[in-house]
Amino acid sequence: MRRAGAASAAGPRAAGPRRDDDGPGAAVVTKTRPKVKRPSLYRVLILNDDYTPMEFVVHVLEQFFSKDREAATRIMLHVHNHGAGECGVYTYEVAETKVTQVMDFARKHQHPLQCVMEKK
Repeated sequence: MRRAGAASAAGPRAAGPRRDDDGPGAAVVTKTRPKVKRPSLYRVLILNDDYTPMEFVVHVLEQFFSKDREAATRIMLHVHNHGAGECGVYTYEVAETKVTQVMDFARKHQHPLQCVMEKK
């Protein structure tokens, strides 16, 4: 047990920042910030097919990608005319979830709609 007023064995200033009166041999503590790498991003794409109704694709874009009617229609027409269209760019986990949600929703409504993700 330590007596009141007694200093610890390491001294009161051993772990703190250096001050002018610390004298030689005093510890200097520096903080380094680790470099944080940004997560990779993934594009979520809808692929064209000859069977899924255009209105269903618009509904998917509104429901799962928070697009307004105009943006959803524009993306749907791009998918129809070019074979694929970008729905959004997300981190891996979010992109994977969106793809799964769209694919499950399409299957539930008996449409062959394909949704994929690719690294940006």
